[in-house]
Amino acid sequence: MVLEPVGELIWLAEGEIVNFYGFPYPTRSVVVRLANGDLWVWSPIALAHSLRDAINACGRVRHLVSPNKLHHLYLQDWKSAYPDAVLWGPASTIRKRDELKFQDALTDQPPHAWQSEIDQVWFRGSAAMDEVVFFHRVSSTAIIADLSENFGDEFLRTFWSRPKRMLARACKLTVGYGYAPVELRWTWFNRKPAREALNKLISWDPEQVIMAHGEWQKENGKAYIEQAFAWLKRS
Repeated sequence: MVLEPVGELIWLAEGEIVNFYGFPYPTRSVVVRLANGDLWVWSPIALAHSLRDAINACGRVRHLVSPNKLHHLYLQDWKSAYPDAVLWGPASTIRKRDELKFQDALTDQPPHAWQSEIDQVWFRGSAAMDEVVFFHRVSSTAIIADLSENFGDEFLRTFWSRPKRMLARACKLTVGYGYAPVELRWTWFNRKPAREALNKLISWDPEQVIMAHGEWQKENGKAYIEQAFAWLKRS
């Protein structure tokens, strides 16, 4: 299935495996159909013909969303395919892809285009990266990019060598933990704004959690988030 329905008005699209500094990573996009029929596409993946056909059957692509400066690779391809779509991202993405025209930088306040349907919160305070996390209200789904990685044994055995599997488990990037990469956690010198963001995310009481990399959670989303962000609560 090219687009997998995971709730009311929300779909998953699984992409190709990409190489990230020698580590194979899966890619994933989330598609939400807004009340006016517009499609909101989070972290666009490679736009294969089959995916494009499935997308076109769902609605009109209007919003292309980069949640952080690492999730930008296919923005130009999607913008070329859907010239009427607008680009969104935090200031860090906008600086990195300064050849593209974005809307105003994403922060804690959702744009008018989706504020009645999708909430968002801005995790910042790291010296390396910030990220905007989203919450689709009608499906009670939190949408996280790189602040939680949740690899299962099957994926790791298939794509990662034994030393890399050991590293993933030592860094708690696996099912049962779902932490952010350790090199990212180490850069979070100012944790106060991120803790405030986390409290806001938890207050939404999500049932599902979809992350870009790993096994997404179909239930008990609030408990998953509390577990996955346990590192942030520590001094």
